[in-house]
Amino acid sequence: MDLLGDDYPYSTTALNGKHALVCGASKGIGAATAKFLARAGANVTVCARNTEALNKLCDELSTLGNGSHSALTLDLENTEAIRPALETLISDKGPVHILINNAAGPKGGPLLGVEVSDFEAPFKRHLHAAHTMVQTVVSGMEAEGFGRIIQIISTSVKEPIPNLGLSNTLRGAMASWSKTLSRELPACITINNVLPGFTDTERLGSLAASINEKTGKSVDDIHHNWMVQVPIGRLINPLETASAIAFLALPASGGIRGVSLAVDGGRLRSI
Repeated sequence: MDLLGDDYPYSTTALNGKHALVCGASKGIGAATAKFLARAGANVTVCARNTEALNKLCDELSTLGNGSHSALTLDLENTEAIRPALETLISDKGPVHILINNAAGPKGGPLLGVEVSDFEAPFKRHLHAAHTMVQTVVSGMEAEGFGRIIQIISTSVKEPIPNLGLSNTLRGAMASWSKTLSRELPACITINNVLPGFTDTERLGSLAASINEKTGKSVDDIHHNWMVQVPIGRLINPLETASAIAFLALPASGGIRGVSLAVDGGRLRSI
């Protein structure tokens, strides 16, 4: 399937005039999400630390839709820099209608091996950054009468994943934060989470390498053990995850609020 071409599942004008801010957009699911939103007609601002990768992505986005696209170089661990950067963006590009909270996951390993200091950077990059961004954009969303806030987190919020103790803890905090906000945000703003499963990204490759280093298992065996848990028997394409994210960003999805949607090929056993 060509999810950005003839098989694109949504109207290519569905998000015309909407300004989307996609964090962690230099690669993986973040980049795929930016492409999907651009294909739907949104004006997309891509955010990450890698300016070169963002500029290259903006060039690609310009071929996918009629929107106006821009890059925002920002380190999400620098909490103090987030609000002024977004205020400048809003002044230049207009209110943010769609906020995609996404950032690189923390290192793997058992939770008992995590020092208290190890929590600081990942929580800044994820929870602190997301909270600061929501506080900054929500007034503009309310004034526009439209807002969509979507977190890209993990299936571990429903079933903790072995050897990802810090990530499991962080993702659970993000899901609880989001659910709490779903009861507080203005009626015109929805907030939801997308929970990726085993997805064909660099992140999954690095996790496989980490497990290989710690256990001695071959990368092929690690991948096999993952795939036997997945009914569809393959890795998820990042564009498939982006399709779910784009769906939650549509005006027609206003009735969906406070949910955590898994895109995992059926791996989760919980209801």
